[in-house]
Amino acid sequence: MIRVVTRPQAIPARMIGNAVIGVLVFLSGFVLFEPAPSDLLLCVVVAFWAFAGLSLSRPMLPMIVLMLLYMVGGLLSFSQLNAFAKPAIYMATTAFLIISSIFFAAVIQTDTERRFKVIERSYIASAIVCAMLGILGYFGAIPNGEVFTLYDRAKGAFKDPNVFGPFLILPLVVLTRAVLTDRLRNSGWRLMAIGILLAGVFLSFSRAAWGMAIVALLIATLLAFVSEERPSSRLRMIAYVAGGLLAVALLLALLLSIPVVQELFAQRFKLVQEYDGGRLGRFERHIIGFFMIQEHPFGLGPFEFGKMMGEDEHNMWLKGFTAYGWIGGFSYIALVAWTLVIALPLLFRARPWTPFIQCVFAVYVGHLIVHNVIDNDHWRHLFLIYGLLWGAHALEWKARRPVIVTRTPAPLVFGPVALPRAR
Repeated sequence: MIRVVTRPQAIPARMIGNAVIGVLVFLSGFVLFEPAPSDLLLCVVVAFWAFAGLSLSRPMLPMIVLMLLYMVGGLLSFSQLNAFAKPAIYMATTAFLIISSIFFAAVIQTDTERRFKVIERSYIASAIVCAMLGILGYFGAIPNGEVFTLYDRAKGAFKDPNVFGPFLILPLVVLTRAVLTDRLRNSGWRLMAIGILLAGVFLSFSRAAWGMAIVALLIATLLAFVSEERPSSRLRMIAYVAGGLLAVALLLALLLSIPVVQELFAQRFKLVQEYDGGRLGRFERHIIGFFMIQEHPFGLGPFEFGKMMGEDEHNMWLKGFTAYGWIGGFSYIALVAWTLVIALPLLFRARPWTPFIQCVFAVYVGHLIVHNVIDNDHWRHLFLIYGLLWGAHALEWKARRPVIVTRTPAPLVFGPVALPRAR
């Protein structure tokens, strides 16, 4: 009797790579302290991937150069400091995030469609878990639930509700777009997930997150509507939007029936709070800050503006100049402008990942709007968005490159040779 011994097949390297990317994206939703676990894991992964052959393409060069200049400006701002311990951790976190953008842009150029799916699904899973932690913690439904709240606001596994709420926006937009473009019978789990994410965004009581959700959903819905060619599908979208608005209204009514939620909502719903428009409020600090940076080309250094004014900048454009100097501030403005330029053509390409990129772009625009009222230079999902947009741009550049065909010379054929006859 012959016994056949079969060896287990080796796990493909590409499958391992996708799993690692999925873990990195999932861990980006857990940032209770800095550096976060995803930051430390990223360093190991990037070091190994670089050794294995991480490919950086020419279209990524503007992003890489501008982000590095942003970092250089931050390091030069240290010349204005006397104490370096806390600012050093702050700038190290910035470095981790810049590396993450470059890394994600580079890795989605191989195994493209699958990589986009891995990132999308891992982000959705992370957001649902994080939202559930915030919701359950807010209502005291789990032990030590206060860990996931701050100032009577849900914050999930983040340090700040103002980061927790915006983190949930991209999965919310992706799932909503999928519902709009699919049969309702296929969207049962999506509708449940959307309800969880909406509740998480609402209970964060972040006005920035509320505004971002509205802007991003409007842009993504418009892009989906324009991209759809069949009139029947467009009519279905309109019906779904009407039904979705009714469902959101019912969800809000349910949440506002809880007295503590109703009270905090009434406080947060005001467009301009006392700390926004009051004496040395947010908006007055912005004006003072923009005059101040004209006299400090190297910036003030991390945290210095808050020490001087009593509160942080709460404005990403101002933060770029105060913490990263003129070099960093202008580099970031150039990065934003360039990203918009390269992203717009991606929105209507006939690619399997175009729906996802449309959602990413819609959320990116929402982030640019809230740049005016909040600091988000350390939001991990924002740097992921940069990586996704520039990675997609690099893919389009590769697709448009002309294929150079080199002709192989005909092989030499040896055989009988007819010699001329002697005369």
